[in-house]
Amino acid sequence: MDEAPPKSLRQKMSAYWTTACEMYYNKPISHWILLFLGSMGMLVAFPASSLLSRIYFANGGKSKWIISWVSVAGWPLIAIVLIPSYFFLEVFPTPLDLKLTLSYVVLGFLSAADNLMYAYAYAYLPASTAALLASTSLVFSALFGYLLVKNIINLSIINSIVIITAAMTIIALDSSSDRYGYITDHQYIIGFVWDILGSALHGLIFALSELVFVKLLSKRSFLVVLEQQLMVSLFAFIFTTIGLVISNGFHGMKSEATTFEGGKNAYYSVIVWGIITFQLGVLGATAVVFLSSTVLAGVLNAVRVPVTSIAAVILLHDPMSGFKILSLTITFWGFGSYIYGSYRPAKKDAPQTIS
Repeated sequence: MDEAPPKSLRQKMSAYWTTACEMYYNKPISHWILLFLGSMGMLVAFPASSLLSRIYFANGGKSKWIISWVSVAGWPLIAIVLIPSYFFLEVFPTPLDLKLTLSYVVLGFLSAADNLMYAYAYAYLPASTAALLASTSLVFSALFGYLLVKNIINLSIINSIVIITAAMTIIALDSSSDRYGYITDHQYIIGFVWDILGSALHGLIFALSELVFVKLLSKRSFLVVLEQQLMVSLFAFIFTTIGLVISNGFHGMKSEATTFEGGKNAYYSVIVWGIITFQLGVLGATAVVFLSSTVLAGVLNAVRVPVTSIAAVILLHDPMSGFKILSLTITFWGFGSYIYGSYRPAKKDAPQTIS
């Protein structure tokens, strides 16, 4: 039997357009509105949160514990979304047993540690550089997902790991032109190392969260995902608050506010908006993964890296050398390879809601 002739570019475009139209009409308009809002949460709120962290340190903020606390202090926003959903959908919360509770405690502790590591990165690195280095979490997510959850790693994903690693090596070699004048070599190295370690821990948290779904939770729904996010954020908030109290951070807020460039109003605006934007980004990412797929979430994650970097250059006047532009381009290529590798097995198997 003769094989069908290859399709022309016009035929492929027409087929993609037909598929897109079918997807649009198969979902209610509310689905697309929520997906749009979730996407904007990832593309606007997360970069804004990163820039606010850098603004905090650039204008007189010094406490890594405070900026870590900002990342988790907005956990009640998740509860505001979750609790009314129980009444509207007429469902009950997932019952907590000892194993599930302990898993949330462990994930909360790891998240608190992860936020602290990233705080060191934003204290000593330009926001554009910190965002680029944080993209290595994709590499660690793939590796830990393979080791712990037995996720598939194909040649495209391996290629993305090599590419992103090469991009980070370029940044390391260009450190002399990629730091603020008041940051020492030692501080830059500390920020670089903590950013990579934070990305590794972030990848581990992602894999462990998936493992909790596989081993301890019988269903995957939007509410269950929100429940997990709420509990992990709550315990991360508790651990971070303990660290903040021990380091006398709440008293430090008052003293920092008086010396902050722009005054107290500017200081507390950075803190409050940092809390809000980070949690809006978390809610947006949760919505995108549930309403669409992890592939779209991966695409948006890829897009928000250059969004953060470009915004940092424009708004914060971050240094942007030719090596960093090259690293950014290579990183984007690595993201594309990862998304392609993740999409291929998804077409053969049943579609997954969360991965």
